[in-house]
Amino acid sequence: MTGRGSEPGTRLAGRTALVTGGGQGVGRGIALALAAQGASVVITGRTGGRLEDTAREVAARGGRAYTVVGDVGEREDVDRMVAETVREFGALDVLVNNAQSSVQRRLEETSYDDVELAYRSGPLAAFHAMRAALPHLRESRGSVVNLGSSAAVRGEATFAAYAMAKEAIRGLTRVAAREWGAYGIRVNVICPAALSPAAQEYLAAHPHKAAELAGEIPLGRLGDPEADIGRAVVALVSDDLAYLTGATLMLEGGRTLLG
Repeated sequence: MTGRGSEPGTRLAGRTALVTGGGQGVGRGIALALAAQGASVVITGRTGGRLEDTAREVAARGGRAYTVVGDVGEREDVDRMVAETVREFGALDVLVNNAQSSVQRRLEETSYDDVELAYRSGPLAAFHAMRAALPHLRESRGSVVNLGSSAAVRGEATFAAYAMAKEAIRGLTRVAAREWGAYGIRVNVICPAALSPAAQEYLAAHPHKAAELAGEIPLGRLGDPEADIGRAVVALVSDDLAYLTGATLMLEGGRTLLG
């Protein structure tokens, strides 16, 4: 289903974006929104079929997309993602570090392996991608968007490993914003709450949680991955917010206000 406000535009015409974890959910929504505004989009992930589905959707709307199958938890794969982006489109203007793996357990049940998985696929993956992309982002005076989480900001129960990883990403973002501002590179974080496939499955299995969750969000709903999250990322990486860096944008309908 097409998100609200996905009409074609030209705000990002001539730019190339790399979106990790772009085959579904928030990553897919971001990729579609970027492409809708004229960006050439490279989407990466571990499942080729999902990536191809998103790429076909981009193409059906008149956009340009390229897929790279790989695991952000593997540094060699991350290097290849960046290299293939530049080889295919000749530049890299926008890097979106969206991919993240994690398990949800109470703190006393969380293992080292749980934390290692969250860190390897989250802050370490973002670190590797940012380092690999840096020469190209310097040339384009580009932008990085990293994915944080309101669950980490709020300190929600059962999210120990995930929260640790997501807050590490915010720390990495602030350092990069301070150091890379001299290169004209902006680095920001978004913390989304969106109706992704995972969220839909969870709410379907726990119907009583839907009303509970809606009550926690002042706007009364989860965000649309493309219309609410993707379009915000478009604004963030466009010239409209060219003076914003090192910031955390809470895209969760005001839920943190009630934390």
